Amino acid sequence: MRRSTALRLVPVLLAASVSIAGCASWGGKTETVEEQMKNKDYKFGSLLGTDGGLNLFGKNKRGGDQDSAGGIGVNSFLWRASLDTLSFMPIASADPFGGVILTDWYTPPDSPNERFKVNLYIMDRQLRADGVRVSVFKQQRTGNDWRDINVGPETAGQLEDAVLTRARQLRVSQNAVAR
Repeated sequence: MRRSTALRLVPVLLAASVSIAGCASWGGKTETVEEQMKNKDYKFGSLLGTDGGLNLFGKNKRGGDQDSAGGIGVNSFLWRASLDTLSFMPIASADPFGGVILTDWYTPPDSPNERFKVNLYIMDRQLRADGVRVSVFKQQRTGNDWRDINVGPETAGQLEDAVLTRARQLRVSQNAVAR
């Protein structure tokens, strides 16, 4: 008889402890899921939080302007200049929020036994000289196989310089139109 009474009390005790734990406030205010999202995720009108790239209302509550490119996460001049500079190569992936452009293999018409691939990273929201990083990969055909060939750092540097030059041109032309 004692054992059956104890077994009947186990579910009652479990239910009571779950109810008490669910009602406890642990010293803080209990917020609904909607209140938590409103207070944290959309604090400054941004879909991606306070430092997010896509602003809903043009200006955030901190008073800063939205990036002029319609909410991309990187500098708009560097982004457009990068796309312009790499326009001769097939683009495999382009992420304007992360600032990453990956090309597919490109074979120049004058050297069909060589091919190139570029990974371009925009590092900042500011138009700065160190705001772009480029990695260039080269392969050479030997028979039916492609073999990796080292590319000098000057090749990546030349592409970075070309992107920065184009970005400056775009900024100058936008400032001239705005006047």
